[in-house]
Amino acid sequence: MQKKNQSLPASIIASLRQRRNRPGTAAAGGDGRSGGTLVASYNVHKCVGVDGRFDPSRIAQVIREIAPDVIALQEADKRFGARHGLLDLARLKDETGLVPVPVESANAAAHGWHGNVVLFRQGLVRDVHQVSLPGLEPRGALVVDIDLESGAALRIVAAHLGLLRRSRSQQARMIIELMRSRDERPTLLLGDLNEWRLGGRSALSALDAAFGAMPVPVPSFPAGLPLLALDRIIANRPEILSEVAVHDTPLARVASDHLPIKAFVDPAMAALRVRTPDFVLVPAEAAANPVAALDKEAPLPLPAMSSGKGRERGNRALVRKAGDQLKRAVRRTLRRPDAPSR
Repeated sequence: MQKKNQSLPASIIASLRQRRNRPGTAAAGGDGRSGGTLVASYNVHKCVGVDGRFDPSRIAQVIREIAPDVIALQEADKRFGARHGLLDLARLKDETGLVPVPVESANAAAHGWHGNVVLFRQGLVRDVHQVSLPGLEPRGALVVDIDLESGAALRIVAAHLGLLRRSRSQQARMIIELMRSRDERPTLLLGDLNEWRLGGRSALSALDAAFGAMPVPVPSFPAGLPLLALDRIIANRPEILSEVAVHDTPLARVASDHLPIKAFVDPAMAALRVRTPDFVLVPAEAAANPVAALDKEAPLPLPAMSSGKGRERGNRALVRKAGDQLKRAVRRTLRRPDAPSR
């Protein structure tokens, strides 16, 4: 396990040294489908691969390789402007059997909420909340209560946290407050949490209140040489979740700058059994008509920040600076003489 207050360069070097024998690396076909319900998280980087090519079909192929029962995607919509969805969801359904959890949006062309999309294979959606997260960037989360055909009754929190540490701390606290405001249920947090630190320095330490100590993270970024564990799958009941694995295949290393991660949920756990529903269930087929299917419930927005042009430019500059610092740290560490070869 990494040291509690490990620096970024030290964390990267530790990831390199552990890479060859890392137990969390899994290729296609090695999932052992008897393990239960397969859940996954994948930042698709707006369908732009590490070669700079926009190719949604590669993302769809990687999802087919994973063959998940539930998957949370990040950056599946354009970030600004009309926020058009970037995947062919109809084709994806034909090829994988996955359908999107329906969301309400002013923009019918968007796949999800702030780029977050939850897809599932078989089951019933009991409830959906679209949550606007605080911070300088437009970030959000989807909170989905779903009863899977396997018998698992789960709450999925699909999120993409910000590049700035302060924003991530605020967003983690918001997720905890949201969980406290709702009935208790087995919950998985899936997504790109943009945090590599462990222990007290981690912006995710607020999540300990609901999820307990963070499990050992699995490096998933950058895709060609995973050094940082930016993507996470964690459970508020750790006993229901297997070890998290990276889906590391030749195609996955090219299709996005993140590798997908995945884990199994054990549907045999008594805590996961479906209770008698006390409100309307939404079948998977209803995803084609989300407005008619869902009992309309307003999203849970936070107070909007002031939106002057000067503030917006300043916010974007801060976000770019944070991203540039992360890239420089990775490049510096890879040039260090004590960094081991892959």
